[in-house]
Amino acid sequence: MGDVGVFNINSNIGPVSHDILITYIPPLNTEYTYYLYKDGKIIDTGKSLTTLEYKLTETGKYQIKIKASNLNEDIESSTFIVDKEKPVIIIDKQNIELEKGQTPDITVTAKDSQDGDLTNTITSNYENIDFSKTGIKTITYTVSDKAGNIATESINVNVVNSFNSLFAVQILLVAILIFALYQINKWRKTLKIEKRIEPYTLKHLSNNNSSIVDKIIKVYKKILLKIDKILRKSKFASDYAKKLDKYTKITTINSTGLDILSSKIIIGFTCVIFALFAKALRLEMLSPEEAVIIFVLGFFILDIFLIIKYKAYQKKLEKDFLSAITIMNNSFKAGRSITQAISIVSNEVKGPIGDEFSKMNLEMLYGLELESVFKRFTQRTGLDDAKYLTASLTILNKNGGNIIKIFESIENSMFAKQKLKLQLNSLTSGSKIVIYTLLSMPFLFAFVISIISPTYFLPFIQTKLGIILLIFMIIYYIIFIVCIRKIMKVVI
Repeated sequence: MGDVGVFNINSNIGPVSHDILITYIPPLNTEYTYYLYKDGKIIDTGKSLTTLEYKLTETGKYQIKIKASNLNEDIESSTFIVDKEKPVIIIDKQNIELEKGQTPDITVTAKDSQDGDLTNTITSNYENIDFSKTGIKTITYTVSDKAGNIATESINVNVVNSFNSLFAVQILLVAILIFALYQINKWRKTLKIEKRIEPYTLKHLSNNNSSIVDKIIKVYKKILLKIDKILRKSKFASDYAKKLDKYTKITTINSTGLDILSSKIIIGFTCVIFALFAKALRLEMLSPEEAVIIFVLGFFILDIFLIIKYKAYQKKLEKDFLSAITIMNNSFKAGRSITQAISIVSNEVKGPIGDEFSKMNLEMLYGLELESVFKRFTQRTGLDDAKYLTASLTILNKNGGNIIKIFESIENSMFAKQKLKLQLNSLTSGSKIVIYTLLSMPFLFAFVISIISPTYFLPFIQTKLGIILLIFMIIYYIIFIVCIRKIMKVVI
């Protein structure tokens, strides 16, 4: 800070928080000696006949004495106090957690290098804080010294519900969740048993009763139809649903991409309802930010399930496709036609590839050309090997050739490809374990910290800055996963 004012030597100034420029103008033709003290210690001295100017910039208590050379006594003496240091506030606790209705017991003291103890001058917003409501409360303490330096310190107090009631609510929620999972698993097993024994069961013609699971599915499909009607009006929703059409092969309830999109919306709202229920049991309200985050997470839960199941479906297709090619090749060696070979595969091979060959058999029976049938099969499955097979059959159909040798070549290349994939999986298994460990470490770390200190991550949810940081961390984590997948991906 620059000079604020110029003061005569006779002035006693202080304490101030800015620089002081002291000036002494001696009598005419008078030699004098000056002595400058800081905190009781001399820091400068000298003799002069002219005007003395001295700037005091550092914190301390200064005293200047002037003596005339012809007199052995002080003719001038002044004191100046410069205080640029803020007081220090000392709080005995940093983070406090207490039950609703209680008041925190906090000891706060304040000290200053020049003024000493300032505890009695501390002010705070303590009286304006309501500790009868849950949430993080911030207590701010402020103190100022005589020079005008202001110091501020804050402490967060997390007000929670009574431990006993909260523990009871948590036990109740866990019990409800376990019961719901038990019922869902029970209904799932019942549905499987019904489907298995249905072909061998004789039903009375007047018996129109249906199982609980069938009724639930029927109601769920009605809800899907109503949501589908609304979504069809949106071009964005229709375009997004087209990307989900490929997952209809692995779901029994959802027959279209719009059904899957509707299911995602239903799951998102269901998660929000559960969150509202949990908050209500804790006598709290769900904030709009929390509701949006929970809905988005719930919306993409189904995507994770579908992606995992679709990958398993694709792997099953690739594995069984080799068996289908082998059966077709053996059929050609036995003198069978392409139509007969496809029919044999549809009867011999079970699973998704058998269903696809059954569709191909029906298409050929309805009069579709061989090239069109295999092109449709390639579009439905998305298999690269199916593209090579379709191209080969198209060439054979137009130019002719030895179909047995071509299928033997395709069979050998597919077998070598699967063998190479197994070798790659074996070689990269160690690296994959390391990658999966690194990906799971943030969640494991958060879980352990949450057990040790349940309130440690609350600022990420209850403050705007924390929510922004949480969003950035999620985006960074997704980018990390994408980069790792790009590095680890090997195309054969």
